[in-house]
Amino acid sequence: MLKTISLTLMGIAYIAVGISHFLNPKFFKEIMPTWVPMPTLTNILVGIIEITLGALLFYPPLSQYAAWAIMALLLAVYPANIYHYQKTKKEGINATPMLIRLPIQFLLLAWAWWHTF
Repeated sequence: MLKTISLTLMGIAYIAVGISHFLNPKFFKEIMPTWVPMPTLTNILVGIIEITLGALLFYPPLSQYAAWAIMALLLAVYPANIYHYQKTKKEGINATPMLIRLPIQFLLLAWAWWHTF
């Protein structure tokens, strides 16, 4: 029961974040490291991937694979979180929320990992 609720919340969360890539692309492009090629296309692709993986969590034959893919995605976007923290700090803006976000990524990894078995 707890795992089902958790999986449902995770699916909803990834779908919502994926949709936000289309509703607020400026935010995602601003936190993207400058070395990422084609930021607009990258933002769209990441949004599509998040929506797709979130939806696949609701499909039991593929939900474990989706959880593994979410873990890979979290690792792939981690440099953007580091970049966002460094950029915010450099601009003299309170970077504490971005600093707190860095270890939260590992909690998200653990959450996804729980759904791989």
